[in-house]
Amino acid sequence: MRDLPADDSWIADRRRAVGAAIRAERLRQKLTQDDIWITSGLSRGTVQRVEAGEDATLSTLLRIAQALGVPLRDLV
Repeated sequence: MRDLPADDSWIADRRRAVGAAIRAERLRQKLTQDDIWITSGLSRGTVQRVEAGEDATLSTLLRIAQALGVPLRDLV
């Protein structure tokens, strides 16, 4: 089993990386944030916050992955 770093800064870094992956996939598909929030049933603000690297639930990430048509593992 791996030891965790002494502080939690790695978590924020990883959230930002997930948000960047979601944004990159959305842009690759030439989709807008509006396309994602409408398709996923999430609010516009939620999609914006996830792409900005803020905390997201598993359900939210699954909805975004489904809206993008990619497996969640490709985004995380």
